[in-house]
Amino acid sequence: MDRKIYLDNASTTYVSSEVMNEMMPCFSTVYGNAGSVHSFGRDAMAVVDKARDRVKDAIHARKSNEIYFTSGGTEADNWAILGVAHSYASKGKHIITSQIEHHAVLNACKQLEKEGYEVTYLPVDSTGLVDLAELLHAIRKDTILISIMAVNNEVGTIQNVKAIAKIAHDYNILFHTDAVQAIGVMKIDVQDMEIDLMSISSHKIHGPKGVGALYIKDGVMIEPIMFGGENQERGKRAGTENVPAIAGFGKAVEIAAKNYVITNKRMRMIRDYFLEKLNEKVDHFQVNGHPQQKSNTILNISFYGVEGESVLMLLDLAGICVSTSSACTSKSLLPSHVLKAMNVPDEVAQSSIRISFGNNISKLDIDYVVAEIQKVVAKLRAISPIKAGRK
Repeated sequence: MDRKIYLDNASTTYVSSEVMNEMMPCFSTVYGNAGSVHSFGRDAMAVVDKARDRVKDAIHARKSNEIYFTSGGTEADNWAILGVAHSYASKGKHIITSQIEHHAVLNACKQLEKEGYEVTYLPVDSTGLVDLAELLHAIRKDTILISIMAVNNEVGTIQNVKAIAKIAHDYNILFHTDAVQAIGVMKIDVQDMEIDLMSISSHKIHGPKGVGALYIKDGVMIEPIMFGGENQERGKRAGTENVPAIAGFGKAVEIAAKNYVITNKRMRMIRDYFLEKLNEKVDHFQVNGHPQQKSNTILNISFYGVEGESVLMLLDLAGICVSTSSACTSKSLLPSHVLKAMNVPDEVAQSSIRISFGNNISKLDIDYVVAEIQKVVAKLRAISPIKAGRK
């Protein structure tokens, strides 16, 4: 098998050559500890500061010191949830989130429940949108934080982030959003969108793995969840700065923000072409998520009468890489918690795969992928005891 086509970019992306070039000096010449006061340390800190400025500019933050580097989106989500909860415990112990959040948020909330906090998990409609009326109904006097993701990592639905943030602030509640899948997909302006805390990650936008950031609006109190040197990330996040990764992350964010319009236009063209060809070749399937208000890069598709895991494995044999859900939960045989919250029946949810496009995919690649999906689905339906049928 010579041909390989990667369609799991929502899981991770390749590191671009521009990002690699930005990182390379940090392995050989600018290798000092950014916390050291000598010239090597100062050179390393200059690289970190440059990356911090790039992230600030990309998300339209007011100050560079509102950007705190982390080991990735998971740490940023954990820190936002746990750090704010612990800082504002005297004000209240109630948090609101949604049922379709990434497990970095959901499991952080479950940890808080063990500590005596109360969490409301908002339902979503069949398209994956949070109902603003349900949100208003859930707000209490002791609510201290609302955390709703910007773009869902499994179905691509884009939430009404600005409206949710406004509701939060109308009731003097902090608002956090997991924007790991949002950078490069939608315009992010933390000031205009009234975001208090925002998690982002590098490896979703052609940067290195193991680095991300938490935006914390100036004035928001947050307790650290990692402890160590007080001069690291201004005493808020301990650990020696990963200078090469931070440098690459800064460059990746800059490129993603600069190319946002062009990239989205191309991704929409590729997505629409894929769906056009799929409709020609395959029947009895549904696309999950919002029909319009969604990422151009993510498609969650259920093929009736087959198991998504079987589709994934047979496509892999043909050199095509997709997933059945989030990469963090893809080894689970349980139906996706996101599709379950959207009231997708278990048998339909288990027949779903997630296809996430990257900027190196071509129409010729799409033609090959659709032809292989047609073969795989037909083969599986021929041996499946479940009769395929439209919803």
